[in-house]
Amino acid sequence: MISIWTTDQLLIFTGICNIIHYMNENHSGYELIYRKRLIGDRVKSALIDFPVVIITGARQVGKSTFLEREFPDFKYINLDDFSFLEQAKRDPYSLWVDTDRVIIDEVQKVPELLSMVKLSVDRTKREIRFILSGSSNLLLMKGISETLAGRAIYFEMYPMTYGEMIGDLSGKERFISLLKGEKLINQNVEKLDYIPVMFNGFMPPIMHIQEPDNIILWWESYIKTYMERDLRELSQIDSLVDFRKVMNSIALRTGSITNQTEIAREVGISQPTVHRYIKLLETSNMLKRVQSYFSNRLKRVIKSPKFFFIDPALSIYLSSYFDKNTLREARELGGFFENMIYLHLLVYSQLLIPKTDIYYWRTTAGKEVDFILEWGNRLFAFEVKLTQNPSYRDINGLLSFIEDYPETIMGILIYTGDTIRYLHSRIIAIPWWWIV
Repeated sequence: MISIWTTDQLLIFTGICNIIHYMNENHSGYELIYRKRLIGDRVKSALIDFPVVIITGARQVGKSTFLEREFPDFKYINLDDFSFLEQAKRDPYSLWVDTDRVIIDEVQKVPELLSMVKLSVDRTKREIRFILSGSSNLLLMKGISETLAGRAIYFEMYPMTYGEMIGDLSGKERFISLLKGEKLINQNVEKLDYIPVMFNGFMPPIMHIQEPDNIILWWESYIKTYMERDLRELSQIDSLVDFRKVMNSIALRTGSITNQTEIAREVGISQPTVHRYIKLLETSNMLKRVQSYFSNRLKRVIKSPKFFFIDPALSIYLSSYFDKNTLREARELGGFFENMIYLHLLVYSQLLIPKTDIYYWRTTAGKEVDFILEWGNRLFAFEVKLTQNPSYRDINGLLSFIEDYPETIMGILIYTGDTIRYLHSRIIAIPWWWIV
């Protein structure tokens, strides 16, 4: 039966649709649309055997929303709420006396809670379940190591993958199939431009910001809040101006081996101060260190680390690229692209059993590979290239690594083209969008 709408009915329906569209498109409404996170199944599995699960991560990566949406049967306690904060300080046990499923968000605000959590776990013979979340890795982990040893397992939440943002979680399965050596199938999909994807970034609130200028304003506010709030909780900073200069200097070196002495000279502060500022960035989950992969084999390797910010858009903003056109011509574009791939490797790494360690490799002779994944006793080498037509010369680093480490399972070249193809019997080229 076909229903014919009157003009008034059609106008009402159109009005409702416009309201829904407005709510979905304005960034205040991003909370209305929840995207499932890949880490969810891993956390739920951990709760079967561990009484305490710890989730850390930088601000705005989506920890609170994830916990509220994925664990509705847990009592949710956020210590940003003043009433909960006071109750936690005065009578912590009363927070969960009426339940055996508890989420405590921003738990680092009351470190004394950890001993009470331990007591509750032991009294209930590990029947109670806690999920503890916080943004400050150092403050949180110190308490865990001292109080909850043997009772807790922890995860770090990162910004979203591209697949998570669009509601397609198949990237994880494709990644696992790649590591298992399964036959890969080309997909007929519309080619993606990586520039706007990187420029916007992968933080959940970003998903529903439409205007490019508002993207810049959001990142500006993000850094301001981080420097004025999070750093104050962690440590006294001699100069926020110098701290920001250190962040800018690291961002401009994205994907490159970082010499802290050079940064100190560039910014005009001491090397120990640079070292302390980098440690603070790592402690607050803003910056990730990638160590050199080495063993006593054949060639000497460079051992200084690489650093990546947790979101390529953060590196881009700190490097003063404020529109997509200037970004497209940026000298550091290859490093930003590498940063984006690194984020996705990070997310996938803790979904694997065992978790994957990520390194880079570079010899004193100049041979290098962007990322080495060590999965148990298996090695995988990843090279990231800004090219649509990879050639044999693009895999020289991969070939050198495989020669030095013949136990390497596979070399993978990630590039900006369209198809999956073999460049060597042990090296495969993968489009970037296939793996994200």
